[in-house]
Formats: sequence, C-alpha cells, structure tokens
Amino acid sequence: MVAAWGDVDEPVSGSSPAARMFSLLEFIAGKDDFVSLQMLARETGLPKPTLHRMLNNFVQDGLLVRQTDRRLYGTSPRLRAFAETLLMNATQTGARHAVLRALVQELGETCNITTLSGDEVLYLDRVETQEPLRFHLGAGSRVPIHCSASGKLLAGQLSEATRRKLLEHAPLEQFTDATITAFDRLEEEILLSRARGYGLDDGEFIHGLVCFAVLVPGSRGRSGQCVAVQGPSMRMTSDDADRFLPALRRAADVLSEIEDESRLASYGSRDTA
Repeated sequence: MVAAWGDVDEPVSGSSPAARMFSLLEFIAGKDDFVSLQMLARETGLPKPTLHRMLNNFVQDGLLVRQTDRRLYGTSPRLRAFAETLLMNATQTGARHAVLRALVQELGETCNITTLSGDEVLYLDRVETQEPLRFHLGAGSRVPIHCSASGKLLAGQLSEATRRKLLEHAPLEQFTDATITAFDRLEEEILLSRARGYGLDDGEFIHGLVCFAVLVPGSRGRSGQCVAVQGPSMRMTSDDADRFLPALRRAADVLSEIEDESRLASYGSRDTA
C-alpha cells in the first residue's frame, strides 16, 4: 500500500517522481506562510539537493514563486487558479449542488459554498431562492474578506501573524456604513466569529443584505470551505442565528462527508493501481 499523501509520518510520498512532486506541492500549499529549504528538509526528511531541484522546477514552471530574499517559497497565482478551477468544476454537477438545493428549500433563502482566495472570498457554488427580491452574486463571484461572513471564519483559521500580514495589505474598502475598515476592530470580529462558531455579515458588503456562514468540517481539523445563507434584511436579521444555524451545520456535515468519501475513493484507486 502506498502511504496517503500528507501522512504525518511521511508528509511527502508517492509511487512515482511525479506523485512525489505533487505531494510536495500539497505539503507547501497546506502551510500558512512562505517556506524555506531548511524548513522543508527538516519537516519532510528529504535531502536538501533533492528539494532544491524540485523547488527550482516548480519556480521555472510557474507553480511556486520565490521571494526577493531568494530563501522563501510560496504558492503562485497559476497554482491557486488551478485549485479554484478544480473546486468550481466539481460543483457544477456534483453532490454538493444537491445539498445546496435542499438547503434553499428548507431555509427559503439563497445559499452558497465559499472558499478563501487571497484576500477575497470566492463563491464556488450557489443556489438562488425563488423569492422575487434577492441579490444576484453567481458562482465565481468574489467578495472582499473583511466584509464577508465566510471570510471572517476562514481568516480565523490562519495564524495571527499570517492573518495580520494578509489583512494589513488588503484594501479594507468602505462599502456601507456598517463595513469594518479598522484592522483592530476587524480582528476582534474575526476572533468573535471563531469563538461562537459562525460568521455574520450584517449589511457590511451590500446595504440590506444579511448573511450567516459556518465552516465545513475539514479532514485534518482545518476547513477550506464555508456554507452560507443570505437574504434581504426585511426577511433576515442578525438576531436570526437560531433560525438558520441548525440547518447550516447539518448541511456542512453532509458536505464534509461528501469530501471524505471522495478522498477515500481516491486513496482506494491509488492503492489498487
């Protein structure tokens, strides 16, 4: 049996050179911050010459970027675009879309699946309510992280140093009177969202639009996605958490199970290859 990629005892593994290179990319992408050759050698156990060659190949092919000090490496726009394309295409005909449809039928409001993309929140999938009054933000839309219910939750999973670096360089634009644009105040809101287990956007991006979001449980303790519900303030208010959160959390658990089943199927096919 081939060890599962990302295994704690063997963080970089694979049955072929290509698989091992992909495994190293997966390992780097799972880090909050830039990585160094020394750190990778220490955490993966791979020889420095081997790592140096692999990193140089990634940089030449546009999959990683090298910082100006020449010592640190990070994921590239090409690699992030590839990841987003995979996630977007997986929702077009997959089981996750059916979960959203059922959630919209239960709650009566528009629901989305979102993920973090740089300093923005990307809508991976979306099902609209049948109510005549609704806000149109289709799959593929992007919302600034600082005024998104999902963005606050996803940012709360980053280390404090990484979050500060991300938010201090992000344009905290004022979209409505409720938009939080001060870093310290936003940090308080992010920590509050993490502590209570849900994110809230109370007219911070679009006046009159309210949104609740919860994390989709991740297989390694950290989530890469949220499921959210949003609607106009005449039908939803910030006091309606108890009305929406139970259904959101049930949907999040189902979405997590779908991801787990897909991952297990992938490992099973790899074992029998």
